[in-house]
Amino acid sequence: MSLAWLSIGALILAVTLSCTTAVNIGILSLSLALIIGVWVGDMSTATVLAGFPTSLFTTLLGVTLLFSIAECNGTLSRVTSRAVSLCRGHAGMLPMMFFMVGFVISTIGAGATPASALLAPPAMAVAGRAGIPPLLMAVMAGNGVLAGTLSPFSPTGIVANGVMEQIGLDGVEWYTFGFNAFAHALVGFGTFFLFGGLKLFRRKNNADPELNTMATMHNEVMEKQHWITMAGIAVFIVLVAGFSFDVGMVGLIMATILVLLKTVDEGKAIKNIPWRVILMVTGVSVLISLLNETDGLELITSGIANIATPGTINPIVAFAAGLISVYSSTSGVVLPAFLPMVPSLAEQLGGMDPLNIAWAMAVNASLVDLSSLSTVGALYIASAAPGTDTRKFFNALLAWGMSMTVIGALLSKVMFG
Repeated sequence: MSLAWLSIGALILAVTLSCTTAVNIGILSLSLALIIGVWVGDMSTATVLAGFPTSLFTTLLGVTLLFSIAECNGTLSRVTSRAVSLCRGHAGMLPMMFFMVGFVISTIGAGATPASALLAPPAMAVAGRAGIPPLLMAVMAGNGVLAGTLSPFSPTGIVANGVMEQIGLDGVEWYTFGFNAFAHALVGFGTFFLFGGLKLFRRKNNADPELNTMATMHNEVMEKQHWITMAGIAVFIVLVAGFSFDVGMVGLIMATILVLLKTVDEGKAIKNIPWRVILMVTGVSVLISLLNETDGLELITSGIANIATPGTINPIVAFAAGLISVYSSTSGVVLPAFLPMVPSLAEQLGGMDPLNIAWAMAVNASLVDLSSLSTVGALYIASAAPGTDTRKFFNALLAWGMSMTVIGALLSKVMFG
């Protein structure tokens, strides 16, 4: 039990120091996990390091390398400039465009991570060139992707609906999808308009030299290497979104092919990979794995039943699911761990409708997934335009994820009673 509390304390320490010092939270988390696991918990080094998220690392590496190539050889700048021209120079329309595109791609089956992998690089490049605050663009594009993540065709939606079917809550897939889409649209557009989105609509080509420059950049010639790169990205999209291939694997393979075809300076593309951000996210994941191994997560969830009442159970479980989802996998940890508790919780609290509890859990677990500690948030940070203060951006998205635990809890009270 003491090891579980120690692990929780280590997580709190790591997050606190990441917000108040210059230390990389990934290095700190990895060190704390090794100290607690090996020296205190008498685990082997291999056991602790088994929590390293190989799949997450491959996803981030493959995607960032592929789009680093597109950035370094000029393909991305040509594509993003054309995207800007479609919005007729209205900076305010750009985040909305990325919200809708992300929502559609995620809903049809790509899911949050692949859709973010496709959208984050061009979205953040457009934000940098058009003078849109990176947080506003990430909130809109990221929430668009996450709005579709509980679709019956999306991987996370499949997990959620599968567990709900096992506990007797089947046949409500589209309700689950609809509630999640509404919540993400509400917080996404609400944040956009409350924190500067309206100002962007007053900026047009004639008034803004930067947007005017972007609107004319489409005259740049698309040369051979650009068309080859575009073809590689198109194959990447088809294989990931259409055939459910692993996003990291396909990204690495396509990046390798583009390098072999001499579309880019390989050294420059590799150097351009955001290694610091990748270290942040993967290091924290090792500490989270230790937290799960020492029953720290179970310790957090076990206290729910002791403090809940019929009137507070929905916001309480929403808050707990969201808080844990900030630091762990929604589909891999939160939904499989939380949803099976729903029938028992509903029964113990006087025979409540278990569907409302399940929806509160699922929606808020998804609502926080733009946190900088999640794959989705990490992709937007990794894709930030040159000159962006990535540490400030990291902390901003972390604060966003944490705030969604509270806002989501309030929303669950309104939406689900």
